[in-house]
Amino acid sequence: MAAKPVSIATAPDPRLLGETREERAEESFDLLEYWRTVTKRKWSILGLALAVALLAALVVFGIRPTYRSTAMLLIEAQKNKVVGIEEVYSGMSANREYFQTQAEILKSRELAAKVVQKLKLATHPEFDPRQQEPPFWKRWLGMVGADAGNLGIVIAGEDNATGEDAITKGVVRRFRNQLAVEPVRLSQLVRVSFDSYDPDLAAKIANTVAELYIESDLEARYQMTQKASSWLSDRLGGLRQKLENAERALQQYRERERIVDVKGVAQSGASRQLEQLTTALVQARNRRNEAENKYNQIRGIRGASASAYESVPAVMNNLMVGQMRTAEADAGKKRSELTNRYGKEHPRMVQAEGELKAARENTRRAIETVVASITRDYEVARANETSIERSLAQSKGEIQEINRKEFQLGVLEREVVANKQIFDMFLGRFKETSAAGDLQSVVARVIDPAIPSAVPYKPNKRQAVLIALVVGLFAGVMLALLLERLDSTVKTSHDVESKLGLPVLASLPVIREKRGVTNERIFAENPQAIFSEGIRNARTGIMLSSIDKPHHAIVVTSSVPGEGKTTFSTNLALAFAQTKKVVLVDADLRRPSIYRLFGKEQNSPGLSNLVAGSTPASECIFKIEGLDLFVVPSGPIPPNPLELLLSQRFEDALQKLHEMFEMVIIDSPPVQMVSDSMVVARHCTGVVFVTKADDTPYQVARNAVKRLRQMQANIIGVVLNQLDFERADKYYGEYTGYYKYGYKRYYGAAGKKRKAAA
Repeated sequence: MAAKPVSIATAPDPRLLGETREERAEESFDLLEYWRTVTKRKWSILGLALAVALLAALVVFGIRPTYRSTAMLLIEAQKNKVVGIEEVYSGMSANREYFQTQAEILKSRELAAKVVQKLKLATHPEFDPRQQEPPFWKRWLGMVGADAGNLGIVIAGEDNATGEDAITKGVVRRFRNQLAVEPVRLSQLVRVSFDSYDPDLAAKIANTVAELYIESDLEARYQMTQKASSWLSDRLGGLRQKLENAERALQQYRERERIVDVKGVAQSGASRQLEQLTTALVQARNRRNEAENKYNQIRGIRGASASAYESVPAVMNNLMVGQMRTAEADAGKKRSELTNRYGKEHPRMVQAEGELKAARENTRRAIETVVASITRDYEVARANETSIERSLAQSKGEIQEINRKEFQLGVLEREVVANKQIFDMFLGRFKETSAAGDLQSVVARVIDPAIPSAVPYKPNKRQAVLIALVVGLFAGVMLALLLERLDSTVKTSHDVESKLGLPVLASLPVIREKRGVTNERIFAENPQAIFSEGIRNARTGIMLSSIDKPHHAIVVTSSVPGEGKTTFSTNLALAFAQTKKVVLVDADLRRPSIYRLFGKEQNSPGLSNLVAGSTPASECIFKIEGLDLFVVPSGPIPPNPLELLLSQRFEDALQKLHEMFEMVIIDSPPVQMVSDSMVVARHCTGVVFVTKADDTPYQVARNAVKRLRQMQANIIGVVLNQLDFERADKYYGEYTGYYKYGYKRYYGAAGKKRKAAA
């Protein structure tokens, strides 16, 4: 007998226990995937593009054609009256701003109003709102009986007043919208264009704009000349009086301060005196610093004996002190020589002692004299420095007084010069303005007058339709990519591995039910079909997943209903039945279906009876006629299926089935619906997860896999069911071998090739 099944056959990969990297971030598309996405929906994209182009064509061909006429103007450059080189350069730099200004004047509201008034456009049918058909929204409001005034509707850009001023303002506004002024780059030319439904009117308005622009400039310059002449005449009288007052105040100040030539006489003498005093102060400070250094050396030992000053450098380096010390040394040497010959009472010794004492007294007096001399020198140097500083401060004060007078004098002189310059400038401009020389030239002249156009300017129907077609194609491609991006279903085996983190045991094709052939028994009835080959691949994958400890109890489940787990589990049991003694157990005690596949009644004995022990095992297990397969149907549906599966009796029933058969294959409910499959998986050695291609969102499948892993279930792999191989090859690049190398004929009794819906 085989051993009792354990909860887990092999430990799951630790990398698969948590969310994988693919589960945390979507895998980015590459260029090939983009291209496959576009080709998959190419007809939808082309249809959208054609619809957009057709709609654009209907709109464009319904628009009234507009004609444009253009007049070419040459803007004359500004003429500078001063011919200096600075004026020439400044004029060159200002040309661009000047031409741009003239272009803006051509688009001004005042010029537009003059053209409207001259051509009486306010009464022209194209511009007069009273002669035009009301817009569609007004007609619609009139049809439904709504009054725009009562509703308080105010449309921007329209004036409902009936006065002539309001109509004129609206015409001017529309006129400016239809007028185009375009300066020609790197030239003095300007294009003046006007758009109108009438080509003759467009040419007439463009020429009128150019003519009135020139006339308006001449008129404006004439008026400015008259105003400038009047204003300059009034200003000259006041400037002349102001200049005379400034000159008079300057002369009075000179006389009051008795200034003849401050800069030439007073300033030069004071400057020389200040320079001499500054030099003398620097020298006095140097002498005071030297004397102060010597004084500081003897100040610390004042009051001591003369011998205490002998270590001071200023005393030791004195010539007289040096001579006295030399004489004292000679006297001491002489006494020392006589001491060795004579006694103290000897006359020569007495004479030597007297000479030594006299030398020492002379040295002391010399030192005292030097010390007194250093003190006197310091005091004299300090007094001299103080005196020079006072003289320097007095000299600076005198110079500052002179500077103040010069400053005031300079202010008065500058005021006189400025008033004189202003007066001369106004006088010269007054003479120039009186001559009115500017009126001899015009601001522009017409180079090429406007003529009526024979070809409409807009709309460009061909261009609009082509642009609409391109926009439609672009929108279709973007929409296709967006839909592909939003499509979160599992499509290929690559999606299974990257998004679920599980290996693919097999990919099963889409099959069509055919009379006389049951999908759940295709493996037995048509073993050459591609579906049967996929079942064999799944069987091989299950066997190779655990070679040392072969699986003996396998649970087949899915995330949601309708993914084909029952069809797969039945055909898998038929495949294993070729080599082993296999029993197929229907553990879906809520919506059982296996009993119908083999012609049994719903309440016929089955799993629920076997677990409850109410019916012998021989009556709950039956063999399929013509096949080496045993089946345990669900039996009567219990009121509490989950409690039944959680019981010890269910585990004992599985152990009994394992003792009787080599392989137990259990068809369980979906994971997302109920917890039955997770409970059953605890007592089995492996779980096979079935997911439907192009139908099940990978988030749902991933959540189901996560729940199974939380129950420590050993998930062997995933079976990708109902996959359209031809579509997968065409759009995803997989399974090309079935269609390029003749395997297509192995559909067999499952039917011919079927094109699945996108």
